[in-house]
Amino acid sequence: MDDTDRPELGSPHRRLKLDTLVRLRWLAIGGQTAALVVVHFYLAYPLPLSLCAALVAASAWLNIFLKVRSPQSQRLSERSAALQLAYDLMQLGGLLYLTGGLGNPFAFLLLAPVMVSAAGLSARNTIYLGLLAAAIATLIAAVHLPLPWPEGQTFRLPPVYAIGVWIALVCSLTFMSIYAFRVAEEARQLSDALMASELVLAREQHLHALDGLAAAAAHELGTPLATVYLSAKELARDLANERDIPSPEMLREEMALILSQAERCREILSKLSSLSDDRDQHFRGEKLSHVLDQVAEPARAAGARIRIDVQGEGGEPVAHRNPAIHYGLGNLLENAVDFADSTVTVTARWNDSQVLLEIADDGHGFTPDVMSRLGEPYVTARGARDGRPGQGQTGGGLGLGFFIAKTLLERTGAELRLRNRPPPEHGAVVRIAWPRDGRSPWRAEAGAEPARQADLP
Repeated sequence: MDDTDRPELGSPHRRLKLDTLVRLRWLAIGGQTAALVVVHFYLAYPLPLSLCAALVAASAWLNIFLKVRSPQSQRLSERSAALQLAYDLMQLGGLLYLTGGLGNPFAFLLLAPVMVSAAGLSARNTIYLGLLAAAIATLIAAVHLPLPWPEGQTFRLPPVYAIGVWIALVCSLTFMSIYAFRVAEEARQLSDALMASELVLAREQHLHALDGLAAAAAHELGTPLATVYLSAKELARDLANERDIPSPEMLREEMALILSQAERCREILSKLSSLSDDRDQHFRGEKLSHVLDQVAEPARAAGARIRIDVQGEGGEPVAHRNPAIHYGLGNLLENAVDFADSTVTVTARWNDSQVLLEIADDGHGFTPDVMSRLGEPYVTARGARDGRPGQGQTGGGLGLGFFIAKTLLERTGAELRLRNRPPPEHGAVVRIAWPRDGRSPWRAEAGAEPARQADLP
């Protein structure tokens, strides 16, 4: 069960910590010991104490062995964790065989290892453990030692009742395993998607900082590089003319000037490598129309037809350059292009209370099940296209990218809604609305003339 030398190729979400299983096993050992002590010594019911104690001791020795051999922080492979849980099932099955089988009220503890597997392991291993638990339940229902009971009395379950207990145990095992696995899988998917969102946002912020600082560095490097160039040119000219060789003092001055300007260039480049964000504030303010043009440019370059309609009340909204907005809008626009028959329309409206964007295509629209599942990490289909692809020949669904876009935009304060165009029109519409409160990224452009009157749809 030791997997320290074998690389793990599976998902890191399905690697249980050894300490988790060890602690759960100690809890089971404590409960089993307490039950044996109470039944044998307090209630004075006869039972095969030595055999039961041997099974409990085996679990205790296994825990000690694992603690000594492996660090508690070690994460187990799927196989190692499944084998340990299979041992726990068999150890519990042995105790139940010695103490009455399914007539023992603790028989339902067979659910516990399978629940742990459903929450932390793959569906395949959970199915295997569920089948093992069902097989153990079937075996101890048919073959078991008598349930500990007062001397001279024997407790036996009626056959029909025993079958009912077995059915209840198997049904509970199936239902609870499926439920626990689905809840854990949704949590894993959500965690993966949020992690991907964070990575995308961090990458966009890094690239934006690099872009802004590169422009600033190019401007700042112009003066020292020109000085270095002129000084080096003069030195080369003087040295080429043997009759006009400069004095050592003049050479030292020229070299000192070149060195000082080279040092200045080095300082500027060090600021660029550190991605200091306080040097590119003049690159950060962007108008809403500029953001939409930037987002639409890649799709237009690929041949997509995109119309942008921008108007509103008052000055055009301006925001600091936000990678989350750029990536989120870009993903939604790319999805609309993929499913459009010919044209995608981006409509921007604003007033004093909110900024509203609508991205509409003339494709076949969203199917009802997609709209009802908006917000889930893995929606893999948008709707039937009847064999007619849109502009984007590679578009295949909403998927993780749509979830990331939604997550990033909602973090900026936006609210997303989906709808289809009313007949006789056809196509899908994604509505993104930012309330213009203190948390909104959009502010009014300073000193701007009022724009045309616009009613928000």
